[in-house]
Amino acid sequence: MARLVEWSWRMLAACRPVDPDLFFPVSSAGKPLEQADKAKAVCARCLVRLQRLAFALRTRQAHGTWGGLTEEERNQQRPARPATAPAANG
Repeated sequence: MARLVEWSWRMLAACRPVDPDLFFPVSSAGKPLEQADKAKAVCARCLVRLQRLAFALRTRQAHGTWGGLTEEERNQQRPARPATAPAANG
């Protein structure tokens, strides 16, 4: 059932007809920054933007623009991992 739900939002994504390279700039400055802005514009008109973003956060997508956020922006959205407790001595 989960695969059917994932398939259905993928079919509704505004990015389907767009060249995937638009969503994966090679840098985060200069022309690639303009590219990221164009990718975000596609995401802004997407009916399933939040599902795409949730998928990227859940699967820890390391690269690209997903749901209107770049990898740097998604990293800011992720909750910090709790620090591990120090081992007890003795």
